[in-house]
Amino acid sequence: MIVIKNVQEIEAMREGGRILAGIMDEIGKNIAPGTNTHEIDQLARKLVFDSGGVPIFEGYGTPPFPSSVCASINSEVVHGIPRRDRIVQEGDIVKIDIGMKFKGMITDMARTFEAGKVSPAARKLVNATRESLDEGIRRIKAGAKLSEYSAAVDSYVRSHGFSAVRELVGHGVGRELHEDPQILNYKAKGKEVILKEGMTLALEPMINEGTHYIKLMGDGWTYATRDGKLSAHFEDTVVVKKGGCEILTRA
Repeated sequence: MIVIKNVQEIEAMREGGRILAGIMDEIGKNIAPGTNTHEIDQLARKLVFDSGGVPIFEGYGTPPFPSSVCASINSEVVHGIPRRDRIVQEGDIVKIDIGMKFKGMITDMARTFEAGKVSPAARKLVNATRESLDEGIRRIKAGAKLSEYSAAVDSYVRSHGFSAVRELVGHGVGRELHEDPQILNYKAKGKEVILKEGMTLALEPMINEGTHYIKLMGDGWTYATRDGKLSAHFEDTVVVKKGGCEILTRA
C-alpha cells in the first residue's frame, strides 16, 4: 500500500532532508585518497546524531547492517560495509548512501564522489548517472505515470552507453525506510502506478559502465557488477506535488 503523507509528516521530512543534504556535503569534503571508509562512516554517524537524527541503516535487515552509511567503491554498486582496511585510492569513485530518521520520519539519499583525479570513463559514468536522476525527476508530478520516470532514466543512460541495474530499485520512503511502490530505473511492463500528491519517493538510479548484471558478495550485503566494471549511484527523496515535485535532500 502506498502511503500518502500529511502536511506535518512532509514538513518533518523537509527539515530532515535539508539536514541530511548538509551532512552529505560534509562527508564529500572528507573523501580523499588515503581515507578509509570506516572513518567516513564514523564522521557520518556523529553528524547525524549531532543534528538530532538517528542513522536508519545501522541494525537494519538480516544480517543487521553494521554501519550508519553504505560506502561502495568502483565496481561495488551499493551496500558496501565501511571498514578500516578499505582505503580510498586516487581515481576511485566512492558511493555514499545514507538514511536518517528525524522527528519520526525518514529521508534517504546517495551521492557518488570522485577521489582525486578520475579517468574520463569514470567521470562520464558519474555525470550520466547524476543527469539521469534529474531527467527522471522532471517526470515526477501528480497524475503522471511512475513508468515515465523509469523510461526517462533508462533512455538517458542507454543513450550514453550505460545500463541500469535491474535487481535493485528505488522505493517509497517516510514512515519506513522501504515502502511501496518499487521504482524501477528501466523500462518494464507491469502494473502502472499513478502518482498522487503527498507521495514521498526515494529515486535512485544505479548505473553500470557495462552490463546491468550484478552479484552479491561474501559479506551478505555488498552488491558489485558481475563484469567488474564501474558503477555509480545517485539518490534523492522527493515529495510529489501538483505540476512537479519537491526535492527534499538537496540544500
